[in-house]
Amino acid sequence: MDDYLKAGGLVVYPTSTLPGLGCLPNEEGLDRLFSIKKRSSDMPVSLGVENMSQVSDLVVIPECAIQLLEGFPKGSLTLVLPAINTLDSRLGGDWVAIRVFAHPEAISLATIHGPITATSANPSGVIPECDTALAAKEIGVSCFIPGICPGGKGSTFVQLEKDSRSERGWSLSIMREGVIPHAGVSEWWTSQA
Repeated sequence: MDDYLKAGGLVVYPTSTLPGLGCLPNEEGLDRLFSIKKRSSDMPVSLGVENMSQVSDLVVIPECAIQLLEGFPKGSLTLVLPAINTLDSRLGGDWVAIRVFAHPEAISLATIHGPITATSANPSGVIPECDTALAAKEIGVSCFIPGICPGGKGSTFVQLEKDSRSERGWSLSIMREGVIPHAGVSEWWTSQA
């Protein structure tokens, strides 16, 4: 699968929520992914990783980000962090969303191939299938890792931004509520101050 992904191939894989649509974060893969999903290029996709060290050369990772991830179930948060260098706008440009995978198959995929896109395997605006084989067929992707996902809400998107006025040096804002409610993240953040 390594050569397939390096050449811009797409794969549907199971996650702890919904089937993911993955490609390596290269131009060919992103071109195919955005075309298949009929997704506007101004709607960036996140990157899924085995652990945060996989993206230490792409984003700034403050200690509070690691603490935040450790405070909630694995895979339930996606952190939007400042890019070290501006990336492809389809990956967020100066702000990159990173999700640490919880599902063993997704973890294995990221372990072997490195950061991989983590967006739902469905055309934008369409409710996704929970079976990876059906999701792959529905969007016209031939490569998939078999699995049934539990469904439900996606991860909660949390942005961390440098803030000299904050005791931590960082401020937190919730961009999209998902499996972790807004109040839960806010309570955790203020209790750790």
